[in-house]
Amino acid sequence: MNLHKKLRADNTFLIEGTYGDNPKLMGRLRSDARITLYLEYYHGKTTATSCRSNKVYSKNIRHNERLRLYLFHRPKTAVQRQHNRQTLQIARKLRHDRDCRMSEETCGYSLPHSTATDIMQWMLDYHDAYTKSDRRHIMRACRIFREFLESTPLMPHFTGKLHDRQLTPAVIAAFTDYLRSRFRGEGPHTLYARFKKIMKAATAAGVLRANPCDGISIKTDANVIRKDVLGHDEIILLASTHYAGENPEVRRGFIFCLYAGLRWCDITRLTYQNVDFSNRLLRFEQAKTRGHSSSSSVVIPLSPMLLSLIGSPGTKDRDSHVFPLPSRRVAQTALRRWTAAAGIDKHITWHCARHSFALNLLNHGANIKTVASLLGHSTIRHTEKYTRAVDSLKRDAILSLSTPTHP
Repeated sequence: MNLHKKLRADNTFLIEGTYGDNPKLMGRLRSDARITLYLEYYHGKTTATSCRSNKVYSKNIRHNERLRLYLFHRPKTAVQRQHNRQTLQIARKLRHDRDCRMSEETCGYSLPHSTATDIMQWMLDYHDAYTKSDRRHIMRACRIFREFLESTPLMPHFTGKLHDRQLTPAVIAAFTDYLRSRFRGEGPHTLYARFKKIMKAATAAGVLRANPCDGISIKTDANVIRKDVLGHDEIILLASTHYAGENPEVRRGFIFCLYAGLRWCDITRLTYQNVDFSNRLLRFEQAKTRGHSSSSSVVIPLSPMLLSLIGSPGTKDRDSHVFPLPSRRVAQTALRRWTAAAGIDKHITWHCARHSFALNLLNHGANIKTVASLLGHSTIRHTEKYTRAVDSLKRDAILSLSTPTHP
């Protein structure tokens, strides 16, 4: 943007507006090579008297409205150029809206004024009212987005508040780049999915005029397992490893998940009411799909080893928890200490037990439909990703091809 011809002495210049337009869209060139945008209103003239000569002169009455928007003076990247285009479009629309409002007020009536909503505060309120099982992911998405705003050069003057006109697609695109650079595996996709859920709710509530996430996505291969898994030998090694200060409930619960494939949200809800001791069966409804799928109920046969991990309820209430585990954070910390003591150099989380369960079943020749049923998958579509990671199945498929004989 070449400003040398229209830049005034106070570093301001006209961007949009001609004689008779009220307000005009103005810009101010800052020392950091950014242009802040504001609207300049004209309210006529008044008379004033000079203090030195006592002469009466006319004075224009003006006031400015800060838009909290800015442009890059000399954009160097495609993201910065896109930011300039989108920000100018927003600023011009704001100028047009203010112009229409002032014209209507002149005609004897005024449009109702809408109060700008702080998007960051609205996101926190949304989390407080959120009741679904992924509530912690919603809170984490809010926190990560705030950390992004505090660090991105697109928001150099972020003070903790965010208005809808600042939430441009360019900011969202930069946020997706930030997620890819900071997290690995399924982290970027998971966080952005929760963030999109918040933006969709804000748009439906009228807080945002349009969803800024439309057309911007983080694509991932859903058929690839990105978490580390434990092989059969590593499971045996982990089960035989003890360390000082270990939590016996974490140990018992994690080994149970390795041989039953339960999620964290399911094992923490498991009660003795779910255990059929006479038929050696475990029956429960998956928390993740409860109310959303006709296949949310799961039945798992219990081996003698699994029954020993469950133990006898004795005099306990049938509604008491089978595995009285600590918080997820405490359990994860204990799990990391346990794997480190076993010498397993992998990033093992609680959900890795479910992946390890499925892969070990397939490695030992289990049918994919059987594995899908034990995992509680409604179809084998979600289970097929495990077949891509099973080396034995790949090896058997290659060896099944007969080697042609050469003459």
